[in-house]
Amino acid sequence: MKEDSLANKVYIEVRKKILSSQLVGGARLVESAWAEKLAVSRVAVREAFMRLAGESLVEFGEKGGCFVKKMTVEDVKDIRELRELLEIGALKILFAKRDEEVIRDLELICSDFSDMVSKGYYGGACEADVRFHERIIEGTCNSRLIAIYKNSNIPLFHMKLGAILGQMEDYLDTEREHRAIVEALKTGDWDSAYATLVSHLDRGEQEALELV
Repeated sequence: MKEDSLANKVYIEVRKKILSSQLVGGARLVESAWAEKLAVSRVAVREAFMRLAGESLVEFGEKGGCFVKKMTVEDVKDIRELRELLEIGALKILFAKRDEEVIRDLELICSDFSDMVSKGYYGGACEADVRFHERIIEGTCNSRLIAIYKNSNIPLFHMKLGAILGQMEDYLDTEREHRAIVEALKTGDWDSAYATLVSHLDRGEQEALELV
């Protein structure tokens, strides 16, 4: 495999871990450890870290080392506003389309989330949480909206899922809210879907602010 392809492999994996809060702000990323973990060269890892730094997901320390960038209060508030604009807009489009395949996909992701939690695979649950929101965006089939969402590198807002793996109440709230959104989409209840998503984002913002 070419070096650029290997660097992209590292980029995708580390980005996924950061956005799902499995790698929290301030965590050190060690080149040699990632090279061994993903069976790639340190050059590939270094290229991936440089790309992630360009997207403001990681930063290099003054004395060396690469670290996951910490979120500030302003970051949390900005992300909250951006998520509401993009995800509520996307949800409106989904209601207009009422695509059964998208609804089935969202239901499967909810089941994956529940299954991961029940088995104690909290990292997988975090990733399922991210996938749920990504699928809402992807379900619009609007290439510009999808590109904006992806390029914004929007992290998991329920940071307790990644930072405090024992927070079962947060897992249960997340599953309940996700399933309520899907059920509202199935039945055409826009008011319920809107209220649940806004509440979901509000709760995530408050929890994220507690950890900043």
